[in-house]
Amino acid sequence: MDHENSHSTENFLYKLISEELEKDSFSREMCTRFPPEPNGYLHIGSAYAIHTNYTMAQKFNGTFHLRFDDTNPLKEDLAYVNAIIEDIKWLGYDPGEHIYYGSDYSDEIYNAAVTLIKQGKAYVCDLSPDEMREYRGTLTELGKNSPYRDRAVEENLELFLNMKKGLYPASAKVLRAKIDMKSPNLTMRDPVIYRIIHAAHYRTGNDWCIYPMYDFAHPIQDAIEGITYSLCSLEFRDHRPLYEWVLHELKLPEPPRQREFGRLNLTGVVTSKRFLRQLVEGGHVDGWDDPRLPTIRGFRRRGFTPDSIRNFIEEIGSIRAYSTVDISLLDHCLRQDLKDKTVSVMAVLQPLKVVITNYPEDGLEWLSIENNSEDESLGRREVPFSRTIYIERSDFMENPPKGFHRLTLNSEVRLKGAYFITCEEVNKDANTGEITELRCTYDPLTKSGTGFTGRKVKGTIHWVSADHAVTADVHLYEKLLLDRVAAQDDEGDWTDRVNPDSLMIVQDAKIESSIAEALPEQKYQFFRHGYFCIDSKVSSTDRLVFNRIVPLKDSWNK
Repeated sequence: MDHENSHSTENFLYKLISEELEKDSFSREMCTRFPPEPNGYLHIGSAYAIHTNYTMAQKFNGTFHLRFDDTNPLKEDLAYVNAIIEDIKWLGYDPGEHIYYGSDYSDEIYNAAVTLIKQGKAYVCDLSPDEMREYRGTLTELGKNSPYRDRAVEENLELFLNMKKGLYPASAKVLRAKIDMKSPNLTMRDPVIYRIIHAAHYRTGNDWCIYPMYDFAHPIQDAIEGITYSLCSLEFRDHRPLYEWVLHELKLPEPPRQREFGRLNLTGVVTSKRFLRQLVEGGHVDGWDDPRLPTIRGFRRRGFTPDSIRNFIEEIGSIRAYSTVDISLLDHCLRQDLKDKTVSVMAVLQPLKVVITNYPEDGLEWLSIENNSEDESLGRREVPFSRTIYIERSDFMENPPKGFHRLTLNSEVRLKGAYFITCEEVNKDANTGEITELRCTYDPLTKSGTGFTGRKVKGTIHWVSADHAVTADVHLYEKLLLDRVAAQDDEGDWTDRVNPDSLMIVQDAKIESSIAEALPEQKYQFFRHGYFCIDSKVSSTDRLVFNRIVPLKDSWNK
C-alpha cells in the first residue's frame, strides 16, 4: 500500500466528527447516507464508501440511509435500483426501511430553486453549452458574467416556469446559481442547477422535463432526510463550498455537514462506469457480473464472500487522501476467510489415466478423508477408490529435475488419503509421443490411517477415481488489466490494456464424486489448486462449471 500519510488505524473521520460534535452538536441523531446513481452497478470502491457511511452511523448509534440519486432519466433504470439494493444487502450493510429516492423530492427541490430565484440568487441562462464553457474560464483565467445574469426576478420566474411546462427544447435554457464568476473554485462560477431533459423517468414518468443537478439536489435531499454528515470521496472536496452555499441561502436549520475521505484505488483495477461499460458493451467480458470485473456482482459470481470484502476494507483503515492498495491484500483477506470454512476436495484439471495393475479389476473401497485439515468440526467424507484413477498430468515426469517429489518412473509416491503407488510402465501415443496412460502398482500395507511406518515417501499427490469422477469445466482467472499500477479513471481508453489471458477455460476436469451435490455459490478448496465455487450463471446439472476464486499461494506477506 502507498501510505504517504494517507491512512491510519485510527479512524480520522471518527476523530474529526467527534471533535466537531463536542463543539457543535446536532439536536437529532447521527444519520449518514450512500447516494448511488441507478445507472450502473456497485463496485469495490462503492463498497468502501458504503462501509464508511454505514460504520460511522453505527459508531455514533445513528441510522444509515440508502438514497438513489435518480435525477437523470437518460441513464437510469429500475434494474440498476434492484441490483444495488440486492448487492448492498449481500455485503452486509442493510439499510432496512431507510431506502429513499431523490425523485421523491422533486417538488421540494423545484420550490427551493424558485426560492433562490426570488432572492435574486438564481437566473435562467440562454448560453449554449459551448458558450457556457467559454464564459466559465479556466484555472488560470477568470470567468465572465453571462449576458443573461441580470435578468429581473419576474422574468426568471416566468422563464423557469415555462421550462417546467416543457416549452423549450433541451439545452435551450438552464437555471444557474448566481454566485461568483471570478471565484478561484470553478465549481462556484455560477453553476447550472437545473437543466431540460425531455425523457421519461423510470419512476415519475413524464411528470417532469426539468431535472436538478446533483450538486444542487444533494444538500436539499440530505436536509429533508435529516442527514447529519454527508461523507463522500475526495473528488467532491471542491464541491463542498457549493453544498454549503445552497444550505445557507435556503436558510435550512441545523444543516448537514459534508466531509471527505480518501478514494480507494487498487493496483490493476479501474472502477469508472464509463470504462466498465466499454468492457461490457464491447464484448470484452461476460456482462456486468463477469468474475474478472471489480463489480460486487462480479465478485459474488466469482465466489468472494461478504466477510472477506468487509475485512479487506477494515484492514485498509481510514484513508485521508488518494491511496493505492495492492490488490493482493484483497486476495489475502479472501484466503483468510475461506480457509477455515471450506471443504477440501480433490480435482484433477489436466487428467492423466493411471491403472493400478495389482488392484482388483472390480475392486472398490470408500476411504475416509478429512474435509478441512484446519478444522476438524467440518467432519470427513467418503471418497471412492478403484483400479483406474486420474492424476494431474504435471504430477508425473519421466525425466524429472532435481527436487521433483511427485511420481516418476520406478519411483513411489503417496496418493492422498489412500496408498503408496509405484509407476512401472508408461504408455504413449504412437503418433504424437504424448503420454496416454501410466501403469502402476500399489502397496496395500500403506493405506492412510493404518499407522504404517515401514518407509516414507517425499511426495503426496491428489487423484480421482475414474469410474466415479464428475466431469466439469473450470474457469481460471488472471488480472483483467495488463498494468499492475493503479489505473486512473480519466486516462482514456483502457480496453487496449485488457489481458487476453485473463480467463482460461479448462474443459473436462475430473472431480471427486462428492462435488455432484454442489449448490450455487458453494465454496470448495480444490486440493493444491485454490478455492473454487459453482458459477451460478452458466453451470447446470448436466455440466458443472467452477470458478477459481483465488489460488492458494499468498503473495501479500511478501
